Amino acid sequence: MHTSKSSRHRKVSRSPMVAALAAGAVAVGGLIAAGTVWAGPAPAAKDVAAAPARVAGQWQSTAVPVAKGDLTAVAALSDKQAWSVGYRLKSATELEALALHWDGTSWTQQSTLPKDTFPQALAVRSASDIWAVGATAAHWDGTSWTTRNLDRDPAGRLTPDAVVTTSDGKAWTAGRAVPQGIKNGVPAIQAWDGTAWRRQTLPDVGKGELTSLTAVAPDDIWAAGTSFATDSTVETALLLHWDGTSWTRVAAPAGAKDEHRWLSGITALGADDIWAVGGSTSKGGDLPYAVHWDGKKWTDVKTPAIADGRLRAVGRAGDGVLWAVGGKGAVSVALRFDAQERRWKQAADPGVVVRGFTTVPSSADLWTVGIAKQGDLVPAVTRFTG
Repeated sequence: MHTSKSSRHRKVSRSPMVAALAAGAVAVGGLIAAGTVWAGPAPAAKDVAAAPARVAGQWQSTAVPVAKGDLTAVAALSDKQAWSVGYRLKSATELEALALHWDGTSWTQQSTLPKDTFPQALAVRSASDIWAVGATAAHWDGTSWTTRNLDRDPAGRLTPDAVVTTSDGKAWTAGRAVPQGIKNGVPAIQAWDGTAWRRQTLPDVGKGELTSLTAVAPDDIWAAGTSFATDSTVETALLLHWDGTSWTRVAAPAGAKDEHRWLSGITALGADDIWAVGGSTSKGGDLPYAVHWDGKKWTDVKTPAIADGRLRAVGRAGDGVLWAVGGKGAVSVALRFDAQERRWKQAADPGVVVRGFTTVPSSADLWTVGIAKQGDLVPAVTRFTG
């Protein structure tokens, strides 16, 4: 499954991350976490504990073979096949990008990604066809990772936050093209045509970014994100649609006066059943925000007023239940959609600073990855068993 606004909303870009590392800190999910530098070896795969016994309706922590670092994305093919990408902190200035694999019993390190990959998003078409995007794009063919450089964008360096694959063999990535700084970024999308990444022409929506992608079909793709605030306008939700020929902007619901809105996750259940989630804020803290597409227009859907409960991702589990997860800082939140009452309700806390989320095909299970709420940059994975 598959997440600038002002710095209060989004993660720090890759370049500031490297600068922070040089100063003895590392950027994680929009926070600079400084403290003791850890440079020891990670636990060997054979030392990784097996998953705890499954308990239905609860989130449970699952051991990972990384002692210090960050996990940024997760995707699953089944309850016995899942992958996660992220980083191991090797020293004050060095990160090792890596991929983990779940075999139904435990997480082990499958591989390391090319240097300076900085993976932020993950798309798994099969065990031998995986894309990870971040500072650049990398592809796994079942044996090794190969860097596939992104197309040059005249608006600036592309920093992707999302990737999705389609049934025609293509892959799509979205984020922002940054000329000088995040606040000057503009939304950007590129497509992999089997040979190279190609920059896509987008409507002029001003400064902003795209944080998520979902595909109904090769000619029916949605991208969600944010149009940045200006001196005279608030931050607004941004929704773009691909019809097989061109990208167009589709209007998102207008918020109240002085209310900022942004989107961080999107999922398609059908051409006329698409959900996008994010956050909103006016005078108080960030609140959850959700919108729904019925084939004709986007409308707001009620969410519980949870302080710092902004949402990062959304997806439907194998049992048909729709979930959204997120949070800010030490607050983490999971929402479950009540189809009868047509509203979102708060569910059990995932218990992790959420960076990535996925549902599991043919299963009611869910995965979240990120860092633990306690400790200094401790990678964390939690699993919900439905």
